[in-house]
Amino acid sequence: MFKGFTRFLQSPSGRLKSLFEPQESPSGPMVPQVIPRDEHPVSRQHFSEAALKVLYRLDSAGFGAYLVGGCIRDALLGKMPKDFDVATNATPEQVRDLFRNSRLIGRRFRIVHVRFGREVIEVTTFRGKPSDDHGNHIAHQSENGLLLRDNVWGDIQEDAIRRDFTINALYYNIADFSIHDFAGGVHDIETRTLRLIGDPATRYREDPVRMLRAVRFAAKLDFHIAADSEAPIHELAPLLLQIPPARLFDEVLKLFMAGHGLTTFRLLSHYGLFAMLFPEAEEAMVDLPWAEPLIEQALQNTDKRIAEGRPVTPAFLLAAFLWAPVVQRLAELENSGMPPIPALQAAAQQVISRQLHHTSIPKRFGMPMRDIWELQQRLPLRRGKRAFQTREHPRFRAAYDLLLLREQAGELEPGLGDWWTAFQQGDEHEQRRLLQKVGGDPASQGSGQRKRRRRRKPRPTQDS
Repeated sequence: MFKGFTRFLQSPSGRLKSLFEPQESPSGPMVPQVIPRDEHPVSRQHFSEAALKVLYRLDSAGFGAYLVGGCIRDALLGKMPKDFDVATNATPEQVRDLFRNSRLIGRRFRIVHVRFGREVIEVTTFRGKPSDDHGNHIAHQSENGLLLRDNVWGDIQEDAIRRDFTINALYYNIADFSIHDFAGGVHDIETRTLRLIGDPATRYREDPVRMLRAVRFAAKLDFHIAADSEAPIHELAPLLLQIPPARLFDEVLKLFMAGHGLTTFRLLSHYGLFAMLFPEAEEAMVDLPWAEPLIEQALQNTDKRIAEGRPVTPAFLLAAFLWAPVVQRLAELENSGMPPIPALQAAAQQVISRQLHHTSIPKRFGMPMRDIWELQQRLPLRRGKRAFQTREHPRFRAAYDLLLLREQAGELEPGLGDWWTAFQQGDEHEQRRLLQKVGGDPASQGSGQRKRRRRRKPRPTQDS
């Protein structure tokens, strides 16, 4: 955290309490602690030009304009924010009228996306209490408390109370550059505490995805979850089964593709949440001792690639997560007499069909995932030209990486992975030597098939 801000936080204890602990006014509503510009380190230099354009245009039109949430949290933690969310008292329609480069999205939560080239600034209208009825804008909840639709407009105080975590209820006012802290978020940032606003069980029932967000932020920020905020998670984890699979897949990408996948996986497993996302993988980890080490090593490798700025694909992680269930079903089908190749195809289909009830898998990831699995049967087959053909497969590298993980986790005896490593790195002479070791030198076997003699066309006769 910035040195100046640290000194500010180390002010006398009485001042610290008055600044950062949320206060109740005599009439009841939460009163924000306003931190003036000269007492916090957040500067407009932390914000993108696009975010500032949105703020200034809303302000000049007479609306309130605040940066809110993660961008303020990250700036206070000494990080450069990447995403910028704006909160305002302007309705979505009023925001759309101000920006020609905007569009309304969402039904459950109506928001406005303002696009500047590749950058999108998300603008939300202050939300009110779910039980309020403001004109035609009503919040709808299920019997279990799940918010089905929430387009109730309110004021900034109501909006802050509706935020999920205290560290996300921080508002930067473009009018005077002050920070409004409604729930003690600055203090929780200093103590690295993740705390829900309001009654945790109620907030999780309103939106069970908040349990996943709690884990994601704890892993990303290296925060601990407050005791009262983590207490209901084990009991309420099954509420995630109410969430549409498409939304949960988006959450899976956020959980595992941000560079903190291994820590995230361990926290999800600890709170019983991983079983709600990947139930068959969870079951396989009980029966197969190598299943969990394989997943952990896959996540560790992915985290390393992200840290190095190298490309990653969800297809590989999904293949690793679900490989153990495929192996179990494959064994059952082969034991029933089905040949290996159709058995693998059937096992893959069964595993995917069950998984789709929990998280969707778009085709752009599902097809490569299947290829990675099917190549596990081809990698041991290296006679003739098969090794060269396998190496040229578009998914070979990912399949090879999964093979190495299988060996590291103890599913397979080491050896095949080393052979493929040497084959990729070797020159033509070394490749021939490796093929001879497995009896597959294409030079001695030709193409593995008899060369067909070319038929000559009969010469035309004079009569033809």
